[in-house]
Amino acid sequence: MDVNRRGIVCVIGFVVVVLQLGVLASANMVLHVQHNLYFTKIQIGSPPKDYHVQVDTGSDLLWVNCIECESCPKTSDLGVPLQLYDPNDSSSAKKVTCDDDFCRTTMDSSNTECKVGMSCLYTVTYGDGSGTAGYFINDNLQLLKASGDGETKYMSGNITFGCGAKQSGELGSSEQALDGILGLGQTGTSLLSQFASAKKVKRMFSHCLSGSKGGGIFAIGEVVEPKVKTTPMLEDNLHYNVEMKSIDVNGETLDIPKNILDLGKKEGAIVDSGTTLAYFPAKIYNPLMQKISLTFEVKTKTRLTPENLLLADRLVTYDIENKAIGWVDHDCSSTIKVKDEESGNEFEVHAGDISSARCTSTSRMILGLLLFLAGTLINWTN
Repeated sequence: MDVNRRGIVCVIGFVVVVLQLGVLASANMVLHVQHNLYFTKIQIGSPPKDYHVQVDTGSDLLWVNCIECESCPKTSDLGVPLQLYDPNDSSSAKKVTCDDDFCRTTMDSSNTECKVGMSCLYTVTYGDGSGTAGYFINDNLQLLKASGDGETKYMSGNITFGCGAKQSGELGSSEQALDGILGLGQTGTSLLSQFASAKKVKRMFSHCLSGSKGGGIFAIGEVVEPKVKTTPMLEDNLHYNVEMKSIDVNGETLDIPKNILDLGKKEGAIVDSGTTLAYFPAKIYNPLMQKISLTFEVKTKTRLTPENLLLADRLVTYDIENKAIGWVDHDCSSTIKVKDEESGNEFEVHAGDISSARCTSTSRMILGLLLFLAGTLINWTN
């Protein structure tokens, strides 16, 4: 995740689920994109209340700002209402203690300060230096699931998530503020893993961002149409890492030092929905920029939104069960077809009506623009 946090539509797969952001395991959620953030709306508690959260494949934990938080933003320049979660307002809320199985498997075994009966605490620091700290809560999470072609109904289940009592860095600012972050990493703390453990969904999800309106679909579960080609994820990595084989600019392969590519066989490149830009080591970035510069005529100019070129109208799938990531060009303002794991039925999921994307200009974002204008192609293992 970088400083540019985001918004989406969700669908969940076991029963096709829909969040106002994307798709959740054959579930559906509407995807919102503003200021380069992908975020969606989920409902937590009894009675349920709305929370707008960033969708982030680069982290694991779902957390929302809590009532005790004094450093949490009160307003957002994204134009969405902010809500502080109060466990006392929910009849289904339960604090997670140090003797709870979730806490024992999540905490560092060397931590002797967490004792029976005490609240299970968490601390997370993100790549942009911002951070969140608080305690774990178990409560009811409600999502929309696909129940027919273009139809949805609510699905609910108890999950454990973070109650953010203190935020730092950009997370404490009203600029691009949201209620929290929905981490979709591979560890057992993620919402996806918790639903999968409950046999509600498969450990698969996809996102498809519309180039026309900046919206799209986020789906948890198996996408059966359109078909995608996949590349294996690298083993023993917490993030979604794939091996980069080569980079082509306008049909010409970039000369990348062998030792850099060999390093990529172990560490690979991370696919992260919470990071706006493409980042490269200097030994790749510098010759890449030089090659792109040589491809353009001296006075060539254009004005386009970079992230629309990088992400728009491509269905990207994350198959944790089979350790593979795939993608295919697709009109993300249309539909995809997902499989309901409970019934075996296949349903069409429609894109939500999302507000248009906006972005800030940086040199690295311009790089993302040039990559596509110059016909750059990054090749992965098949």
